[in-house]
Amino acid sequence: MEKSDKMCESRYDAIIKIVSEQKISNQKILLERLKELGYNATQSTVSRDIKRLGIIKTSDDEGAVRYMTSSVNFTDQSIFAAAIKGADYAGHTAVIKCRTGTAQAVCAMLDTMDYPDIVGTLAGDDTIFVLMRTENDARHLVKKFRKELQLND
Repeated sequence: MEKSDKMCESRYDAIIKIVSEQKISNQKILLERLKELGYNATQSTVSRDIKRLGIIKTSDDEGAVRYMTSSVNFTDQSIFAAAIKGADYAGHTAVIKCRTGTAQAVCAMLDTMDYPDIVGTLAGDDTIFVLMRTENDARHLVKKFRKELQLND
């Protein structure tokens, strides 16, 4: 992994942690929090990161408008937990291994989620290829599957 990829992943993790734990109402505040943690990013970089991570601006339970992680959560989708056995990536392509006969259903569900940075999907009987915009996007998607579904790849 290149140094810039590690920095992006680290910044992505920091952004997710910040918006999950704090009420961040705009990019300027998010940028300030990132700088407090030692990240030297520009507003345009943070804007791209927000889009790439699927972070949305919405009202919370108290009515305050803030950034929140999107509702794309694989553990909430029982078909993912029941069908997926593993996840890995090579280049821009994430590979999702499923139980025999379940890949097309999982792929259809993934397609309806409008996940950021997915270019397209292709399912066989037990394998799904997910073409991502960048290798970093593929790595992030696989990391999300592994973490949320507690996969041991």
